[in-house]
Amino acid sequence: MVFAVGRCQSPPGGRRVYGVLAAVRSAAVHGIDALDVTVEVDVVPGLPSWTIVGLASNAVREARERVAAALANSGFDVPSRRVTVNLSPADVRKDGTSFDLPIALALLAATGTIEPASLDGLVVAGELGLDGSIRPIRGALSLSRSATRARACLVIPEANVPEASLAGSVRIASATTLGALVVQLRTDGAALPAANRGDHTRSSRDSGAEPDFSDVAGQAAAKRALEIAAAGGHNVLMMGPPGTGKTMLARRLPGILPALNDEEMLEVVSIHSVGGLVIPGTLPSCTPPFRAPHHTISLAGLIGGGPGPRPGEVSLAHRGVLFLDELLELPRHVLDAMRQPLEDGRVVIARAAHAVAFPARFQLIAAANPCSCDPLWRIEVADMP
Repeated sequence: MVFAVGRCQSPPGGRRVYGVLAAVRSAAVHGIDALDVTVEVDVVPGLPSWTIVGLASNAVREARERVAAALANSGFDVPSRRVTVNLSPADVRKDGTSFDLPIALALLAATGTIEPASLDGLVVAGELGLDGSIRPIRGALSLSRSATRARACLVIPEANVPEASLAGSVRIASATTLGALVVQLRTDGAALPAANRGDHTRSSRDSGAEPDFSDVAGQAAAKRALEIAAAGGHNVLMMGPPGTGKTMLARRLPGILPALNDEEMLEVVSIHSVGGLVIPGTLPSCTPPFRAPHHTISLAGLIGGGPGPRPGEVSLAHRGVLFLDELLELPRHVLDAMRQPLEDGRVVIARAAHAVAFPARFQLIAAANPCSCDPLWRIEVADMP
């Protein structure tokens, strides 16, 4: 949805004041889903100022500085007028830097630099650098799914194209700089050329970069236990003195798990993209994820939370392995919080205004040292070199 409206009004004294309003579609990521957002820009005569409204976070409000610098360094005039940016619906929190590009395009449409009709049928998202470069964002796969449902063309940074293309038949356009994108819009209008989805680097279990279970020598009983756990999806607790190979065995467990199918891979990539773990310009691995947080992790870090909120380690390990070393060192309240994710396979983070659900179906592998008061443990430690 794009529109530009010219309006005039006659204040006292008969002086006519003109303003221009333009809008472009974008999306805000909530959990692993994307909600439609309309970015409206109103430019009216007055003292030069920028105002961003619509329940925007600090990162979104800072967009005015990035957009103004990007426009100036790309050769476009920054209007010396009063600019008001509204992110609709105004009662939904917006976070992140993905609104930089739609704000810039709506502003260019409002000032007549590009035709408003050229933005029709587009869903735009991207972060702007001060030099006008378009930088990658989080949640590109979620945005791609939203554009698919809306039957719109998704305009995103070029580095996010491999991730967004996993959604299937969605039409994707991209550019490396704001200036190049404006040239495309002036030339092709809403019919932007499709982005190149060619061959990209894929990290897979065939790359040889992942630990191999066959490298473990000895430990027949422990390997047999992990093989049974991998076959049946069981959780495992390994106990033994330091240096006996508990961590080494756990890190190699994903290598003997079944590879992720297409549906599972989309779930994993959606979570990792929101968490900022997807490397721009690469396709994710089909190997189940492995997460090994330190035992000093907080409750929000393990379960999820913070502004946004963001997924925790239990969600980042979805469809894979969560390894908790030094299990007995974790605080009691952190361990108790894992009961529901282990039973339900999901985490619901409730806030005053909304609730966000993250998938959390993982295989728990824990390791702990025996009590130092055990005489057998003392003998084993004494025998170690």
